[in-house]
Amino acid sequence: MTDRKADVWQGTLALMVLKTLDTMGAMHGYGIARRIEQTSANHLVVNYGTIYPALLKLEQEGFIASTWGVSENNRRAKFYKLTRAGHKQLNKEARERERTTHIIARFFSPRESSS
Repeated sequence: MTDRKADVWQGTLALMVLKTLDTMGAMHGYGIARRIEQTSANHLVVNYGTIYPALLKLEQEGFIASTWGVSENNRRAKFYKLTRAGHKQLNKEARERERTTHIIARFFSPRESSS
């Protein structure tokens, strides 16, 4: 196994952002990116060119809302929080992701019959 960090997989960043905000509460973009990396045991890397377009898209879709505030190091920062629609989307995406994972797992596990 290599120590190379992977980029976040296409289509999963939104789910990771929503789950991070659900778990941690309001956070600024840099904090969200670092938390995703930490949660992945530093196997993923989330850069500025990835996180901020995803946050903008989620905000435009109404899944997160933002307010300006001051970060831990006394800098002006935009803080994001999950909306009611975001909670619903998180639950929907989590169910879909679980279903997809189970389908893919069927291809990698030995089976007696194909049913």
